[in-house]
Amino acid sequence: MGVDLAEVSRVRHLLNRDPSRFRERCFTDHEWEYAHRFKDPSERLAARFAGKEAVMKSLGVGWRHVPWKDIEITGGGQPRVRLFRKAAKRAEMLGVERVLVTITHTGDQALVMALSLGG
Repeated sequence: MGVDLAEVSRVRHLLNRDPSRFRERCFTDHEWEYAHRFKDPSERLAARFAGKEAVMKSLGVGWRHVPWKDIEITGGGQPRVRLFRKAAKRAEMLGVERVLVTITHTGDQALVMALSLGG
């Protein structure tokens, strides 16, 4: 299990400072496009950022071992997790077959809980 809380204002600051770098480092195209369907993408991006951290924690690793873009949190409806490259290898090593997430966010904070499930 993993949980993470992200400050929406911090994500908004990063978006204002250097959106290209933040996008390239942390988000998949799907995540970026989904968040930018909304007037203020900061809440959704904060939720995706917290989601990635929560998933990493549920896999027992941090961002130094699994790149941010190796985890994708889908948007619209029930959130789903897609794992790629190092994240997928880590999940396979642990016998994780599925990762569940739940997301809640306000104008100020995004909270995500992740649960990695085996067979």
